[in-house]
Amino acid sequence: MEPGQWPSEHSDALRDYFLKGMSYAEIGRQINARFGTAYTRNAVVGRAKRLGLVIPEWMTSPSIVPPLPGESLVPPRRSALPNLNLPPKSAMKPAALGRLRCVGVQPRLIELAELEAADCRYPYGGDKDGEEITFCGHPRQPGSSYCAPHARLTRRSGAAAVRIAAPVVLRLVSAA
Repeated sequence: MEPGQWPSEHSDALRDYFLKGMSYAEIGRQINARFGTAYTRNAVVGRAKRLGLVIPEWMTSPSIVPPLPGESLVPPRRSALPNLNLPPKSAMKPAALGRLRCVGVQPRLIELAELEAADCRYPYGGDKDGEEITFCGHPRQPGSSYCAPHARLTRRSGAAAVRIAAPVVLRLVSAA
C-alpha cells in the first residue's frame, strides 16, 4: 500500500461510519481496530474530503466574519444559540476615522534636489506607489529640520518633549 492510498474496503468503511454520524476520531479508531491500521484523525478527515464526504452545515460553528447582504450570521439549525462564537456587536461596527492633525501651513512643495540648507524638510506625498515626495520648504527653526509649525507637530508633549541638543565638538585624540 502506497502512502496516501487507501484500499477500497477502508474507504467503504469510512463511508459507512460517516453515514452513521460518527466523529472522525471514532471512525479512525474503528477502522484501525477492524483492519489493523494506524490512521490518524487527520488522515481520516483528509480521506473523507477526497471522497466528497462533507459535514452538514448545521454542525459547523458560525463564522466570525460579517455576512454579506442577504446572508444570515447563524445557520438555521443553530438559531437556539445565536451568540455562540460571535464577536460582540460593537466589534461589527466600522471604526470612526481619526482626525488628522493640521498645522495650517501651505507647503511650497519643493523637490529634494531643490531644497536649500535653511528649508523645512517636512515631507509631503509618497503615500501611493509612484507618487513624488516633496518637502515643505519654509524657513526652518534653528536646531531643527522643520519650520515652527512642523516642529511642534513632530515633537512629543509634556515630559517626553524633544530637546534641542547643543552642537557636539569632536577632538582627535590620537592618530593611528
